Amino acid sequence: MPRSLWLLLLIPILPLAGIVYQWLGARRDRKRLLGNGLLIDVGEGRQMFLSKMGTGEPTVIFESGIAATSQNWTGLQKAVSNFAQTVTYDRAGLGWSSASSCARTPSNIVCDLRNLLQRAGIPPPYLLVGHSFGALVVRRFAVEHPREVAGVVLLDPMRPEEWPPISEAQRGMLAHGMRIARIATPFAHLGIARFVITSQLRRPSRVSRSISRSAGSNAQLVFERITGEITKMPREVWPIIAAHWCAPGPYHGLAAHMRAIPATVCEMQATDPIAGIPVLLLTAGDAEPLSSDAVRRIAPDARQVIAQRSRHWVHLDEPDLVLEAIRGMVEHIRSAASELRIE
Repeated sequence: MPRSLWLLLLIPILPLAGIVYQWLGARRDRKRLLGNGLLIDVGEGRQMFLSKMGTGEPTVIFESGIAATSQNWTGLQKAVSNFAQTVTYDRAGLGWSSASSCARTPSNIVCDLRNLLQRAGIPPPYLLVGHSFGALVVRRFAVEHPREVAGVVLLDPMRPEEWPPISEAQRGMLAHGMRIARIATPFAHLGIARFVITSQLRRPSRVSRSISRSAGSNAQLVFERITGEITKMPREVWPIIAAHWCAPGPYHGLAAHMRAIPATVCEMQATDPIAGIPVLLLTAGDAEPLSSDAVRRIAPDARQVIAQRSRHWVHLDEPDLVLEAIRGMVEHIRSAASELRIE
């Protein structure tokens, strides 16, 4: 049979083989890697992933950055669970959680989170810990439901005051992020993302490097960024995070979060400061400290600490600092509750 005819036969077979490869891999991932948490039915045919460890009030709830998942907190969750109940979860459209049709603004995410906690039987009081974009969600939760929140820890929070009016450069950045997500999605459907990411985490092969390069500079950048972020985590979670980014869902979730940034900025600009709740900010050492006015807009009595040896991922760069901040807040909350009972 002529070589050209073989090539014609392979053209429809290769994409189909890739789709089957991705489907079988995703099915194996769910069976093999879902054991460290639960999928909770949250209504409307959706499920959200939640992991609970430890005992004791207040329950420490971890809220991740814009495209990060519960796995981002694995090491810290285990450490905190030695002295308090802890909860990590995947926001809708990310990790193991089903997508949502609602815009990914802090107020909508707060509704999702409260629904998830109620359905999982996890009552307040809560100590909320949020990183970056997740810090906005935490702030919104504390303002909307102050009676349920006993304390707040913000890790290098996103700064909505730096956005309005949204500049052309910022619009370009958001458009670029959504474009990259769109480009990566078909590669995930066809199993290319799975092959490249898993190969690079083991030992990059000549084939995987060639495929990554041939996918184009944007797709190559995505795969390199994902594997770079994965290697900051404990090795035990590498297969889980890789499994998430091998599937098309999280790329849709990332695009949905990026698309909601303008609405998120407007929403947070109109959000009141947190009142009557202790608030601690840990700002990255390589960032400009928040001004006193910016701190007061978050909470009038908030305290800012500079994480001198950290970049943006404070909880990964200085986990012991974050652990002690949470421990101190838990002890403060318990002491205040004890004094109220005595009175």
